[in-house]
Amino acid sequence: MLDPWFESKGLVDANQVLAYFAVSKLGEPPVDGITDTNPEGLTAAFGSWAPAVAARLQNGGLTCKVLEKEAFQKQMLEKLIWISAFMLVGARHPGASVGAVEKEYRYEVASLISELASAAAAERGLTFDEGIEERLCAYSRAVAHFPTAIKEFKWRNGWFYSLTEKALAEGKPDPCPLHTAWLKEIKVI
Repeated sequence: MLDPWFESKGLVDANQVLAYFAVSKLGEPPVDGITDTNPEGLTAAFGSWAPAVAARLQNGGLTCKVLEKEAFQKQMLEKLIWISAFMLVGARHPGASVGAVEKEYRYEVASLISELASAAAAERGLTFDEGIEERLCAYSRAVAHFPTAIKEFKWRNGWFYSLTEKALAEGKPDPCPLHTAWLKEIKVI
């Protein structure tokens, strides 16, 4: 979650790209974020330079859609939920790839996706489109070989944990109790 950093630097309307592509190793072509639920691709750009970025990516054989800020924010939060949920469930099961999490630990990841989506929606005052669990699982199938690990906590799971800390400080219940319990289980917090 980069929004707090953008806000602190006065960059709330900065151009942004959600990159749903990866290069497995040097010299290999990129794998595009095309899934069975999003055949148009998942990569998206926002801002005044978004059309130019999209054109460059498309010229390189990758998909990229240009979104308005609200639609981009929803998709950005979905990607944050994906990485936070799949990496945390995978970390609970050492050696599990993203694909293994989707296949073997679907109930766990579905529960966490639901919890994180609810917390994010409440915090941002938005509603996610129907089918978030299936969209995120479809992306996991597209990148099934990727390893799982909790990395860059501040920018990923840390945002959800900050919602927990804020709620608890206000005497409210934890909006992400499963997330908190699993972070404690693997000794991240």
